[in-house]
Amino acid sequence: MAVYILRRLLQVVPMLLVVTFVVFLLIQAAPYDVVDAITTPQMSDETVDAIRAKYGLDQPIVVQYGLWLGNVLQGDLGYSLVSRQPIAQELAARVPNTVMLVAPAYLAALVIAIVLGLVAGSRRGTVLDKAIDGLAGVGIATPSFWFALLVIYVFGYQLRWFPIIGMHSVGKQGDPVDFLLHFVMPFTVLVVAFFPELARYVRSATITQLSQEYVLVQRGFGATRRQVLTRHVSRNVTLPIITQLGLALPILVTGAIVTESIFGWPGIGPYFLTATRSLDYPVILAVLLLSAVLVILGNLLADILYVVADPRIRIGARA
Repeated sequence: MAVYILRRLLQVVPMLLVVTFVVFLLIQAAPYDVVDAITTPQMSDETVDAIRAKYGLDQPIVVQYGLWLGNVLQGDLGYSLVSRQPIAQELAARVPNTVMLVAPAYLAALVIAIVLGLVAGSRRGTVLDKAIDGLAGVGIATPSFWFALLVIYVFGYQLRWFPIIGMHSVGKQGDPVDFLLHFVMPFTVLVVAFFPELARYVRSATITQLSQEYVLVQRGFGATRRQVLTRHVSRNVTLPIITQLGLALPILVTGAIVTESIFGWPGIGPYFLTATRSLDYPVILAVLLLSAVLVILGNLLADILYVVADPRIRIGARA
């Protein structure tokens, strides 16, 4: 298995290089560049050229990419054109806030999806199955930004049960009760956003497992439907969910941009949207790079967890 993991790690390196180069090219293809964002029409051409040379933008694309990649490998993501602060430092302050919101929401949605998906799949065609599947369908069809605004209007504005904006009230930083009050509404919106696809995934996997021969064998030995579902089917259903957990890695950082922005949660979302509006290309590039890297690492993590969880894959990895 160690050889398999090492082989997968070696495959990640060229993939990361390709992804980072593509992301860099996308930023270069934008109608404006860094110089356009930090210069004014009153500046002379000589001044603009000097600024362009300062940032290495007068060099060929490949040279610019090499300089940028070298800085990234040293942990230097550059400076924000708006705040003039190191981007790595700003991300380090915001990523934990996003993870603090998204991770519990995703795990809660996963638990709910597993329970309801198993119930729906084991009761295929019944009223309960149709109700759960219909609920998931409504969730998929409901835009998260619309649901977020609805939650704010009902529970934040009309009922005034929860604060609408931010992560803390002014002067209450560190108050756990105040944090939980701010946490409830964006958490609920994210659970509703994550749950539907996961529930349908589990339902489909459950239906597939119930059609396997081992289920008939267990029933032939006298096992009840509930015993088969809890002792055997649920275990086999969790294997594809491992893949979902690996693929969920980028969601932990960039999966709540809209929700965070609506609720004013101080995470990656407002930071990225502000950078987009202000043409802060170094920040945009850093966030896109972070997202791309997490996608690749998520796939790698899913592959490794799958090998650990499934002995059949482990045997194939040794071959």
